[in-house]
Amino acid sequence: MGKKFNFFKEAVKNYKTSGTVVPSSRYLAAKMLKEIDFKTAEVIVELGPGNGAITQHILKKIKPKAVLICFEINDAFYKELKKIKHPQLIVLKDSAEAIKSQIEKLGYTKADYIVSSLPLTIIPKEISHSILVKSYNFLSYKGAFIQYQYSLTYYKKLKEVFGDAINLSFEPLNFPPAFIYKCVKK
Repeated sequence: MGKKFNFFKEAVKNYKTSGTVVPSSRYLAAKMLKEIDFKTAEVIVELGPGNGAITQHILKKIKPKAVLICFEINDAFYKELKKIKHPQLIVLKDSAEAIKSQIEKLGYTKADYIVSSLPLTIIPKEISHSILVKSYNFLSYKGAFIQYQYSLTYYKKLKEVFGDAINLSFEPLNFPPAFIYKCVKK
C-alpha cells in the first residue's frame, strides 16, 4: 500500500504533469504491451513512466539485447525509477521533447516503440504537439507510438501527426478506464 499511497500523494501534488492520481493497472499495461513485438524490438522508449507501473511489465518482456529508455521529469518519480535495478533500463530526467538528442547521445538513432503515459490533454498544446512530432520522427519505419488517454479528445491531434495509421482500443478495467491509441509510422 505504501507505494500506491506515495504515487497518489505525488500525483495530487503534481497533477499538471502526472495527469492522474493512481498508477496504471496491470490490465492497461497488458493491453498496451500486446501491441509490441518483443522478439524484434531493440529500442523501446517510455515517456512519463511515473512510478514504473508499466516499466516493470516492459522489463519482464524485453529480449536480452534490447534497451528501455525512460523519460521522467518529476523528481520523486525519477528517484523511484532509479531504484529499479535492471541492466537494460536507462532512466533520464528530461522532457520527452528531448527524445532525439538524449537518445542519440546514448548511441541509438531510432526507436522501435514509444510507450507514452503522458497526460497530453493537460500539457500545453505547443509542447504536446512538439512531443508527438519528435516522437514520430524518431520512430523507425513501421514503429509504433502507443499512448493511453482517459478520453477521445486527443484522437484528432494524433491523427494530425500519424494520419490514418491509428488503431484504437479500450481498457475498462483500469481506473479510470482508458483508451489506447496505437499509432504506426508509415
